[in-house]
Amino acid sequence: MSVKTIIGLTVAFGALTLTSAHAQEVNVYNSRHYNTDRAIYDSFTKATGIKVNIIEGNHDELIQRLKSEGASSPADLFITVDAGRLAAAAKEGLLAPTTSPTLEAVKVPANLRAPDGAWWGLSSRARVIVYSLDRVKPDQIKTYEDLAKPEWKGKVLTRSGTHPYSLALTASMIAANGEEKTEAWVKGLVANLARPPQGGDTDQIKAVAVGEGDVALANTYYVGKLITSAKAEDRAVAAKIGVIFPNQDDRGTHVNLSGAGVVKTAPHAENARKLLEHLLSPEAQRMFADGNMEFPVNPAVQPHAELTKLGSFKQAAVNAASFAEFTPQALRVMDRAGWK
Repeated sequence: MSVKTIIGLTVAFGALTLTSAHAQEVNVYNSRHYNTDRAIYDSFTKATGIKVNIIEGNHDELIQRLKSEGASSPADLFITVDAGRLAAAAKEGLLAPTTSPTLEAVKVPANLRAPDGAWWGLSSRARVIVYSLDRVKPDQIKTYEDLAKPEWKGKVLTRSGTHPYSLALTASMIAANGEEKTEAWVKGLVANLARPPQGGDTDQIKAVAVGEGDVALANTYYVGKLITSAKAEDRAVAAKIGVIFPNQDDRGTHVNLSGAGVVKTAPHAENARKLLEHLLSPEAQRMFADGNMEFPVNPAVQPHAELTKLGSFKQAAVNAASFAEFTPQALRVMDRAGWK
């Protein structure tokens, strides 16, 4: 064998080695900022040998980064905490329809996944009405629409209208009731506020507990975290509030989600699909449920016991993609009505 041939084989082997090493990774553009997720990624690496590289950021910033990077983006999987952002990324052509027998076998509910597989829900949270056990009877309020009734004047608490949770709820209201009725609802809600919107969902729940308001909008996992907190003061807050799943007699309770989509230009698309499959596996879904008090989207996995105690409920069946479709209208409606 000639020296030239040996050199050629050495170069080829080196290139193959580099390619194989490069293939054993997956790059995630991630706007979920929960400590429990690291354990999920570690379990994936342990099972597959594929390293998970996390690029953190705000969801809108990450979408803009994907657009600006184009085909040269290193991103393989996009993960965010709002269905509207997932649908928006898909609409921009940033995500690739992805499926497999493993993904289909999970049977993620139709309202928690894109019809074409461009994005998949990973975990969900219900937008509920939290109420004071001392000052409110649960049969006094049954729907989101009830929050705009005059009897709740000066008693309603909520976070900013510009937050994705508020935008998604308003967009879902437009999908259900139309823009005109939704704007009237927002005006009534704003008129009933106990204070200007401020803080996060936990702040609203604590404000109900101390009497700053009687009812509040909040996501279920914030309630769950207070119930299971190691801090006695948090558990004391949870003991003073109850939870209502709104609109059980009609369309069902609004549910938002965390979800993921494989990036259209993913350099490691197969690894991204494998990670997506892992995120929907019973093992990872159990971590979402127990580590962050979220509802699993895998029907084979039960919620945390403390969330189960809150009661079963009917979810609104509207696909989460509607949140993106109606978000521009929601912004206009909320701006005109003064939900800042």
